[in-house]
Amino acid sequence: MATTKIKATSIANDAVTSASIADNAITTALVANNAITTAKITDANITSAKLANDAVGADQLASNAVVTASIVDDAVTSAKVSSDIKVAGLETIYVPAAAMYPNTTAGCSDLQQVELSNGPELKCLDFDASSDENAQFTVAFPKSWNEGTVTFQAFFTVTGTNTGTVAWGLSGVSFADNASINTAFGTNVVATAKAHSGTSNDMNVTAVSGAVTITGAAVDTQTYFQVMRDVSADNQTGDARLLGIKLFFTTNASNDA
Repeated sequence: MATTKIKATSIANDAVTSASIADNAITTALVANNAITTAKITDANITSAKLANDAVGADQLASNAVVTASIVDDAVTSAKVSSDIKVAGLETIYVPAAAMYPNTTAGCSDLQQVELSNGPELKCLDFDASSDENAQFTVAFPKSWNEGTVTFQAFFTVTGTNTGTVAWGLSGVSFADNASINTAFGTNVVATAKAHSGTSNDMNVTAVSGAVTITGAAVDTQTYFQVMRDVSADNQTGDARLLGIKLFFTTNASNDA
């Protein structure tokens, strides 16, 4: 028996409703490429659950489609930010011995320039093994500094073969405009004593210290630091030659605007 086809012209405009169509009657293969247009899709019909993970790419987004208000707070992480964009976090400043000066009382030696048989000449401050000696230096932290604690590493050497340890301490105090500079340093923090290798003029780098609290820390201040050799916490018999201090501080802004 011949199959009778029903032409579209034989069907009234309102004869076929969505209730008359089985759920699986219309497949992707039966839909023409241009049959479903944006105008035929209601605003609520496309939900995130109906989109494949890779369905919407950058090419499908208008240049103004994603605004700040559309981004949840934890959606953008440091891993998703280009490496050439500066973000707030841990920063360092290196202060060489050449930028330091011995204390008037209980100070270390004056700055020396030491020529070795090869390579660089050293600009260093010598600290005795017999008593605690001190030197000072200043830093003006960037405005992006969070005015919190800092930590440090000491870079030093020993001329000699003794393998004893050297312990370095650091304390700080900050001064804003019109503040009295006649103010004591904060609490001295001593890093773990570092043993010399036993080879004369080897470089020694201490472990990072504990947190150093800076008295008067604030934006737009000048900070004075005092570095000392704590001979009660070390046992190196020779002079310790300080080469520099690396400071670690934390920022809470990406720039100093």
